[in-house]
Amino acid sequence: MNEKMLKTISEPIKNFRLPKFKEIPDVGLYLEQTTKYISQIYAPVQEITLTSSMISNYVKKGLIPNPVKKQYNREQIAYLIFIASAKLVLSMDFINILLNIQKKTYSAESAYSYFCNELENMLKITFGLEAEIKEIDDDKTKYPQIKALLRTAISNIANKIYLEKCFLYYSNNEII
Repeated sequence: MNEKMLKTISEPIKNFRLPKFKEIPDVGLYLEQTTKYISQIYAPVQEITLTSSMISNYVKKGLIPNPVKKQYNREQIAYLIFIASAKLVLSMDFINILLNIQKKTYSAESAYSYFCNELENMLKITFGLEAEIKEIDDDKTKYPQIKALLRTAISNIANKIYLEKCFLYYSNNEII
């Protein structure tokens, strides 16, 4: 990979960060506001397709709780942020399994925080901005197989984003 390409595709990753749980609006966002908010989060690194009908289907399938007075709260938005990236590499059935595991083992805030840190970590590793994987938390004994499953899913998300950035670069530039 040449230096120009590496710089071009990795630049948006350098400063990419998902909003922390407490930074997600909890005032209640309407459906259109929610789709726009999540699309803006991912815009620097990946075009995420998240439509109103998709969110409505996630509610119908029980992936996220029903909105209250047609508004989505912080926890629901955190789930949607996770779903938006997980759907890049996982089927909805597998995402549902992951969410059900999470609900039985960790709070939404704890699971979301782990997801954010791990995705940011994996993106930097995948794009060559960091040399080694950071351990996200010190709790290595609590559900290690679940963390390994999630890390693998997140690693695949980072790899898919990387591949798409490479192919996009090559489609717009000379190969050599």
